[in-house]
Amino acid sequence: MLFSKKKGLSIDTLVGQHAIIEGDVSFAGGLRLDGRVRGNVVATEGKSSMLVISEKGVVEGEVRVDHLILNGTVTGPVHAAELLELQPNARVYGEVRYAALEMHQGAIVEGRLVPLVQSEVRALPNHMPAAEPKEEQEARAGDKSEAASDTDAADDKAPDGERVPA
Repeated sequence: MLFSKKKGLSIDTLVGQHAIIEGDVSFAGGLRLDGRVRGNVVATEGKSSMLVISEKGVVEGEVRVDHLILNGTVTGPVHAAELLELQPNARVYGEVRYAALEMHQGAIVEGRLVPLVQSEVRALPNHMPAAEPKEEQEARAGDKSEAASDTDAADDKAPDGERVPA
């Protein structure tokens, strides 16, 4: 175990700085990548996973994990089902799909940032439901302003026999 992280996941596999893997990598648990992978890096479905790609780490292919801490380079699509942490030296060239995103100054994404819809999000300890669509917010605001107008009109009336100050 190299180090522990927030959810108690630990890194139990290391791909060293001078290692080059040609082909797909599938894993469960924690993986730290300091080398290069020419292929997809995909976590086993249904098991907790965390991938740490260090400053020298490179993936040329898809990355699909629960929790990704990226300080290296990914050329291809990224899918983080729980949390994506883009550290200062992170470089992503491709579409990024995420449930929660933490992006440090200096990180670069050349591609689309796409938040996952509620049904795609794995349970996060402090995850709030997605905001309601703008149309619903505007409709609700319209209802409140109409109710406020009615209340304001009632406030303008003086009690029986008294005059309303001008």
